[in-house]
Amino acid sequence: MTQNRFEQVDERPDDAMTLVLGRDGEKQYGIIDCPRSASQGRLPKDFSSGELPLKEAFRSAIRLANDFKVPLVVMDPDGLWQPDWGKLYRYGDDEEPAGE
Repeated sequence: MTQNRFEQVDERPDDAMTLVLGRDGEKQYGIIDCPRSASQGRLPKDFSSGELPLKEAFRSAIRLANDFKVPLVVMDPDGLWQPDWGKLYRYGDDEEPAGE
């Protein structure tokens, strides 16, 4: 079965929705950010979800990206990505991990 692939970035782009994964002590959360410029006029202003539980943020980001037909990228400075969500990659990384 083919895994979904998500690009990991270090900064929020103006042309994509960003799922930001973060941690505050033991609390893990996700924030969905989508600039108005990425939505091709579908959003009246920039959107930010505020902190959501990790899995809820992931699922909501996919649903919103599909609804608004915008690319979805991920910022994960704390390494909170869950492997069962799919493959997280960086643009320009040509090498596949061993075994794939």
